Amino acid sequence: MSGARTAHALVFLLGCSALALGVCSASLEHGEAEYYVAAVYEHRSVLSPNPLELSSRQQALELMKQNLDVYEQQVMAAAQKGAHIIVFPEDGIHGFNFTRTSIYPFLDLMPSPRLVSWNPCLEPFRFNDTEVGEESSRLSGNQVLQRLSCMAIKGKMFLVANLGTKQPCLGSDPGCPQDGRYQFNTNVAFSDNGTLVGRYRKHNLYFEEAFDSPADVDLTTFDTPFAGKFGMFTCFDILFFDPAVRLLRDFEVKHIAYPTAWMNQLPLLAAIEIQKAFATAFGVTVLAANIHHPTLGMTGSGIHTPLKSFWYHNMDDPEGHLIIARVATNPQGLVGTENTTSEMDPSHRKFLKVLSGDPYCEKDAQEVRCDEAAKWNLNAPPTFHSEMMYDNFTLVPVWGKEGHLQVCSNSLCCHLLFERPALSKELYALGVFDGLHTVHGTYYVQACALVKCGGAGFETCGQEISEAEGLFDFHLWGNFSTLYVFPLFLTSGMTLDTPDQLGWESDHYFLRKRGLSSGLVTAALYGRLYERN
Repeated sequence: MSGARTAHALVFLLGCSALALGVCSASLEHGEAEYYVAAVYEHRSVLSPNPLELSSRQQALELMKQNLDVYEQQVMAAAQKGAHIIVFPEDGIHGFNFTRTSIYPFLDLMPSPRLVSWNPCLEPFRFNDTEVGEESSRLSGNQVLQRLSCMAIKGKMFLVANLGTKQPCLGSDPGCPQDGRYQFNTNVAFSDNGTLVGRYRKHNLYFEEAFDSPADVDLTTFDTPFAGKFGMFTCFDILFFDPAVRLLRDFEVKHIAYPTAWMNQLPLLAAIEIQKAFATAFGVTVLAANIHHPTLGMTGSGIHTPLKSFWYHNMDDPEGHLIIARVATNPQGLVGTENTTSEMDPSHRKFLKVLSGDPYCEKDAQEVRCDEAAKWNLNAPPTFHSEMMYDNFTLVPVWGKEGHLQVCSNSLCCHLLFERPALSKELYALGVFDGLHTVHGTYYVQACALVKCGGAGFETCGQEISEAEGLFDFHLWGNFSTLYVFPLFLTSGMTLDTPDQLGWESDHYFLRKRGLSSGLVTAALYGRLYERN
C-alpha cells in the first residue's frame, strides 16, 4: 500500500511501528492473561530464471540457499521480539512454475514424523537421498530440512515452512506415477529444539502439475507448550472441507499455520479477505504467510483472530515483510455470532421486523424457493446481470439514502437493509450467486455481496477495485443452505473491518455493521456447499 494508506492502516491496527527491517509488531488481544507471540513473514523469493529447464541438484541447492538465508535473518529478527512461532509462505524456498521434471532437483526426501522422531539439525544424514547418488547424498544430506531445523533451534521458536518433497513408489501401487515417485507440496513444522513435529502434504492443488495430491488427506496437528494444538494446511485448501474444516471439527484446533502463495482476486477473494473470514467464521487464529510478488498479484499476509487482525498488503514495495503480534492462546469469538441479538437497537429491531414479515420465501422438504419478481416492493430497482469472480451474478443497484433490497437466484435470496449518512457519486450493488463456480477451480458457492462497482454503469459491478468513499450502516442476510458461511469485509485501501454482529436468525445468516471508518469496498457472505463440489 502507499505511504498514506500504510499510516492509516497502522493506526487502525493498534499502533504498529514499522521498523527499518520491515518489521511490524502489535498486540491483538488486550487484557488477555495468556498469550503467545506469533510471527509471519511475507517473502519475496529468489526464483529460478528458467523454471521449465532441468537444473542440477547443486544449482537447486544454491538457489534455495539464497531464500533460506533470508529466512534465517527473519527468524533472528522475530527472536529479538520474543516470537514463539514463525510461519513462512508456500513456494518460498524453491519458487514456482516448474514442470514435474524440472522441479525434481528441488525435492527433499523425508519420513513421516508420525512414524519416526527426527531432528535434522542434529542428524542431517540419517535419511540420505540415495536417488541422487551416494556421493551427492553424502555431501548434500537433507540440507533444506537441516537448515530449517537449525533455524528453529537458533531462534528458540517453532517454525513452519513449505518445501517440495518426494516419495518413491512401486509399480504395484495403482496410484504410482509413471516416473516411480510421488511429488508433494509439503508444509513442515519444527519444535523449538529442532525436532520435526508436523508434515502436511497439500491436498487441493491449484494447477500445480509438478505435484501430486496424496491418496489420503493429511490431517496434521502439532502440540506447542505456549498455545496447545496447531493445525496446518496450504493456500487453496482454505476453500474446501478437507482438510480445513475437518481439521477444526475433529481435532478442536484453535490455531492454524497457513503458508500460501495466493493471487489476489477482488472483490471477494483477496488474500487478507479470505484469511480474516476464515478466522472469524470458525473462531480461530490464522497465521497466514503469503509470497510477495506484486507484479503477479501476490501479496497479503496476516495474523488474524476472530476479533482483530494485523495484516500486510503492499502492491508497491518489492521487499518482503515481517509481521509480529501478541495473540491470545484462547481466541475469543465475535460477540453476537451465536444467536445474540440487540433488540433494543433500532436498526436491529427493524431487521427483525423485516425478517419476520417476509412471506415470499417458501420452504419445503427439499429447498427454499424465492420469487424473483420482488413482489414485496412495487418500487424495487431493476435487476441486472454482471460477471463477478467469473460467475454470473444477479444484482440490484443500491440507490438512495436508505432502503430494503432483495435479490434472488435459484434457492438463495439476499437482503440488504441500509442507511447512508451521506450519498456519494459511486454506484453500489447487491448481488447474489447460487451455483457451481467453474473457473480456476470447481466448487459450489452461495454468495450475497454488497460491492462498490468499478464505474457508473451496471456492467462495472464486479470489477476489481480497492478504493471507495461510500459509507453504510447495514444488515446483510440470506437464507443459506449451508452452515459454512464466511463473512468478507473490506474497506478502502485494502483495509479489513470487523462486523458488529454475525449469526443465524430465523434460518437466515446475517452480518450487521454500523459506523464504517472508511469507504466500503466489499461486504459479503460467502457460503460453501462442500457436498455439491
